[in-house]
Amino acid sequence: MILGNICTRNCTFCGVAHAQPSPPDPDEPKRIAEAVGKLGLTYVVITSVTRDDLPDGGARHFAETIKTLRLTYSTLNIEVLIPDFEGNVDALKMVLAAHPYVLNHNLETVPRLYSKVRPQANYERSLKILNMAKEIKSEVYTKSGFMVGLGETDEEVVLALEDLRKVDCDIVTIGQYLPPSIIHPKPERYVLPETFEKWKSIGKQMGFKKIEAGPFVRSSYQAKETINV
Repeated sequence: MILGNICTRNCTFCGVAHAQPSPPDPDEPKRIAEAVGKLGLTYVVITSVTRDDLPDGGARHFAETIKTLRLTYSTLNIEVLIPDFEGNVDALKMVLAAHPYVLNHNLETVPRLYSKVRPQANYERSLKILNMAKEIKSEVYTKSGFMVGLGETDEEVVLALEDLRKVDCDIVTIGQYLPPSIIHPKPERYVLPETFEKWKSIGKQMGFKKIEAGPFVRSSYQAKETINV
């Protein structure tokens, strides 16, 4: 995770602290590259807190991190899990120009629950980010994901999958919401494994290149294996 550990948003499901963050560390891309080398990674997922305090939402920092990794490891596959950049197209273009292998942006939940779960975000804006990514760079794999157990219905999950297919999203992850602490909202339900399997089957029928669905699936769940579409 880059750009610090303080988020400018306050999503109810998240365990990241909410406050005024520090300026980006210009040496962070280099340190990320060093960590990738020490770990011997061939596939890396780069994500961040949301940085609405920055004019570009942190896009330049994402781009610099990707570029540094590419210059250091020519065969490394890089997935970025980005915020919505408040819908800033230029910020999205900046990230895509650095040539990530996968562009991931999560819906997190169904539209009806946004005011409760993601009050500073916008469902249509998140879909637009994924759609614009394909329009700007058609060869990039696009990916998204959301949690269940926050109060959504099974029907709303299917509708969210349909919305993702409409913007040509390639890969989807669906997992069970689990509160990061005792002060976070409790799950509205625990989804049965067979229900996850049902959604996985529906997603395959819709035409997703890959769909992972299960209680412990997360955005970066088996990311390297998942991209072998």
